[in-house]
Amino acid sequence: MIRRPDYEGFASWDDFFTRTFRPGVRPVSSPADEDVIVNACESAPLQVQTGVSLGQPFWLKGQAYSLENMLDFDETAPSFEGGTVYQAFLSALSYHRWHSPVSGTIRKVRVVNGSYYLGNQYQGFQDPDGADPSAPNNSQPFLTSVATRALIFIEADNPKIGLMCVVPVGMAEVSSCEITVQAGDRVKKGDQLGMFHFGGSTHCLVFRPGVELAFDFYGQTPGLEATNLRVNTALARVR
Repeated sequence: MIRRPDYEGFASWDDFFTRTFRPGVRPVSSPADEDVIVNACESAPLQVQTGVSLGQPFWLKGQAYSLENMLDFDETAPSFEGGTVYQAFLSALSYHRWHSPVSGTIRKVRVVNGSYYLGNQYQGFQDPDGADPSAPNNSQPFLTSVATRALIFIEADNPKIGLMCVVPVGMAEVSSCEITVQAGDRVKKGDQLGMFHFGGSTHCLVFRPGVELAFDFYGQTPGLEATNLRVNTALARVR
């Protein structure tokens, strides 16, 4: 690949998105403490929802998560009913690789094909304050059920966590979800799982019911105005 000095050494926009960090730039928090869950992406916290339903009319104004749709009716979806979903946003300038939030074994992976540029109707022209000027930003929970996404199921070494799922979601034109692990692989907390290509995105961490989590947002309130938390830094502790 030809490097362009006039573009800070990057050959393309995607080359910048999928850049890697120098060793030591994003150290893994508490690598030996299995109760610590680390941030899977360089991303801004959007929300945490508990008691998530297996099936919901995900197009409604409240944008409830629908586990069946998010997980594409995977056979494991019922085991997450009543659990917790954490969602965070990657801007167009964010580092776009995904890393494992826990140490464990990859149980299954796949990419679910979805649609371009869909948005929740209540965040569009039915919004009395006007349509979302950034198109999909306000529709991120909705997009977990309709956009192209990767499903990476990990059986955590920590039995208090057990099976969990990392769900990177391609927003707008970002339909390239590249998974770089496969079923049976062992991963350590902070190991690479895959990457997005060509733009900003969102992602979810899905946990089973009974997994009690204490999140740390470093003084921020989750929402569209939040700023990035470093990838691999401590995000939550299992109680």
